[in-house]
Amino acid sequence: MATIQQINGDYYGSKETLTEALPYIKKKDIYSAAINNFFGIADKELSLYNDAVFYYKEALKDCTDEICKQSPLNNIAVLYIQQKKYAEAIKILESIIDKRVLDKELVKKAGIIDNLGFAYFKKGLHEKGLLLLNEGLQLRNNIDDTYGKIESNLHLAEYYSKTNPEKSHQFAKISYQIATKLHSIDERLESLSFLISNTSSIHNVEYAQKYVFLNDSIIKIRNNFKNKFAKIKYDSKKEKDENQKLRLEKIENLYALQEAKYQRIFFIAGFIFLVIIIILLVRYYKNRNRIEKIKTAYDTETRIAKDIHDELANDVFNTIIFSQTQLLSNESIKENLIQKLDHIYNRVRGISRENNDIDTKENYSANLKEMLSTYNSDNTNVIINNIEKVSWELIDEVKKVAIYRVLQELMVNMKKHSQASLVVVKFESNGKIVFIDYTDNGKGSEKDKIIKNGLQNMENRILAIKGSLTFDTEPDKGFKVKITLPK
Repeated sequence: MATIQQINGDYYGSKETLTEALPYIKKKDIYSAAINNFFGIADKELSLYNDAVFYYKEALKDCTDEICKQSPLNNIAVLYIQQKKYAEAIKILESIIDKRVLDKELVKKAGIIDNLGFAYFKKGLHEKGLLLLNEGLQLRNNIDDTYGKIESNLHLAEYYSKTNPEKSHQFAKISYQIATKLHSIDERLESLSFLISNTSSIHNVEYAQKYVFLNDSIIKIRNNFKNKFAKIKYDSKKEKDENQKLRLEKIENLYALQEAKYQRIFFIAGFIFLVIIIILLVRYYKNRNRIEKIKTAYDTETRIAKDIHDELANDVFNTIIFSQTQLLSNESIKENLIQKLDHIYNRVRGISRENNDIDTKENYSANLKEMLSTYNSDNTNVIINNIEKVSWELIDEVKKVAIYRVLQELMVNMKKHSQASLVVVKFESNGKIVFIDYTDNGKGSEKDKIIKNGLQNMENRILAIKGSLTFDTEPDKGFKVKITLPK
């Protein structure tokens, strides 16, 4: 699915689908290498070149043979060319061009030769570059690599664009014809850009009109594809959920019939026993809930008081002193005061957000996802997996509150202490038990210092709802938390 999305230009959607595939990877092999390679391709097309290089290097780590390594290495070199790091690109391509494994992978070999020639040309070694560009095109002609010939002709069109516009035009026209035959829109647009710059004013207008028409058409087509793909996934999920609901209803009806049978036999004894149990349970839960509410309220008040003391008291005092000692008629001083007040206001909003009421009804899943997403930033990427696959409507409200608060405390702890650049929160459910895995790549901690960092409160919350919580962390090795609780 991720490959289909990339073919249709939906690179953000492709990354989401690739993320869904990650939990199924049990070991490092060609599949994990392929996933990382596709992550790199998506980021390259989105112009996130540093991220793309990172994923290509991850793909290299997962490769188990030399053939597998050729594509990530070639892709890294192409990115270096786009970043004008020609020397680095040449170093990589020269290291793999003579590999014997490429003798059986002529399509890859032709691409590497062509890219090496293009890198030499961009570095200023024109004669050496042209020799390899022609060699790459010749090899692609010999093995009838039709799609590869588009790239070779585009590279030659660029090579001759400044020195021989007529020859550049010939190569651009060939690449345009092949791209048109193969319905490759992006390459057609790139070919047209050369044709526009290399032709007379009469044909220039013709090619420009084609360029505008193609560009507008592909934008509409790709937007329609994204909407259709999203709807197909939504309809599929909806159908699965409805089937699951019907199965649960059938099971519930069967249990109801059996229960009615036993109730008719033991009605009187069962009724008396039930009344006694209800009275005991009501008293038990009243006392337990009262104690939990008192403890939760105390913990909340303590946390708010600490936040106010740690985050606001000094800032407010310093702002008061500032306003009393500075000349507020001065515009720059007045602006400084406004910034200090705005900073205090944003901190108050943050404290309020962390301690506000939680909607445990039908909007719970959306609100939980929104809360987790608020911790996304330029420095931290938060990925949330499978949250919609949990049947939240079947989970007790007290447990929902506990889950929300525990995840919120984990995110706050991450923000304050871990310095993580990637956070993954994964949800799973087998019908009876909910599993939540939290992982970040932050600086981690020593296990005996977890309680000192304020994480003991999370364990108390989970134990109170008969769940389990385990921490796994070491300095500089990230932070992991596994939460398990019955519905």
